[in-house]
Amino acid sequence: MHAYYFFLIWKRIVAGLVLMKKEETVDYPIKSAWHAISRMYNQQAAEEGFTTSIGFVLININSKEGTPATKIAPLIGLETRSLTRMLKTMEEKGLIFKKADPIDKRSVRIFLTPEGKRKKEISVQTVKRFNEQVRDVISDKELAGFFGVITKIQKVIDQIQTKEGATSYVNQ
Repeated sequence: MHAYYFFLIWKRIVAGLVLMKKEETVDYPIKSAWHAISRMYNQQAAEEGFTTSIGFVLININSKEGTPATKIAPLIGLETRSLTRMLKTMEEKGLIFKKADPIDKRSVRIFLTPEGKRKKEISVQTVKRFNEQVRDVISDKELAGFFGVITKIQKVIDQIQTKEGATSYVNQ
């Protein structure tokens, strides 16, 4: 789907609608900033022996009640297969354990071990520290504008994906 999306953009650019440098596109600064943030988080996580992805999973597991395994992937935007592999790695590293849901025995809940709780706290503090540093240099008004723009961009993406999904379904 992503290749198709980029093909459409390339086709429009070549068609002469708009000739843009990568720095002038909407997606380039978002992607560039996210890669920088991800590298920074990964560097800090690596010092503690884990990854940004594992940190995000830890943050999304309820420390007291655990979290149903099926709820984690949508929270962090991961495919179920990728999450399954990651949970296996996290279990092997002693960060989590699995337990049958007491209400729905077919469901599995993920719980944090003491080490998982420790690494979750490191992850939470890392995210908080970064956000505080950003807020120190960007005003509330600028952040409100940023969040407004990002929300609109997400709506455009959702519309494109909805149309592609409808188109894909019709073409099958």
